[in-house]
Amino acid sequence: MIAHLIGILVHFVTGTISAVGYFGVFSLMVLESACIPIPSEIIMPFSGFLVSAGKFNLILVTLAAAFGNLTGAVITYLIGYYGGRPFVIKYGRYFFVKEKEVHHAEKFFERWGEFAVLIARNLPIVRTFISLPAGVAEMNFIKFAIYSFVGSLPWCFALAYIGYLLGANWMVIRRYGDILDIIVGIGIVIFIGKVIWDYFQDKNGEKWAQ
Repeated sequence: MIAHLIGILVHFVTGTISAVGYFGVFSLMVLESACIPIPSEIIMPFSGFLVSAGKFNLILVTLAAAFGNLTGAVITYLIGYYGGRPFVIKYGRYFFVKEKEVHHAEKFFERWGEFAVLIARNLPIVRTFISLPAGVAEMNFIKFAIYSFVGSLPWCFALAYIGYLLGANWMVIRRYGDILDIIVGIGIVIFIGKVIWDYFQDKNGEKWAQ
């Protein structure tokens, strides 16, 4: 049953991207980032395969996906901002949003603050729902948009590049999808964490130098 549903999903994703190109990637990533269960683990590796086939450009497909993520994130942010937590919990199930997933995203946001938006874009599951608590918390919109876009770039690029390397065998990623999610996510989060750490270390160094 699950294999059949995944097959339908793969057919939908590949058909959409094949039919409308970069806009298909953008549109599907909008849905994925707006809590609709269309995995980027299918969208981006297939897009990477099309890069290897000479039909897409790796940078352009990454940007199309990241802007799609940003658009979907803004939609979800606005739902949290104007609807609040009660609205999200009450009506979220109609948009495939489970209370447990919202709770996990809230805990992540509470722990990491605004940087949660930047970090979570590279983590499985929570990346899809982090915009809701950011909206509920009324996070500064400009900062939210910047963090969402910048945070989406490594994830989109990494999955597309893996698809590029795999070529016609890109579907292998579904077999090891969960493990790959964790490996890619941890690697990117460590990198982003180091950038943030170095930034604050430099600022503190400048402060003491004064």
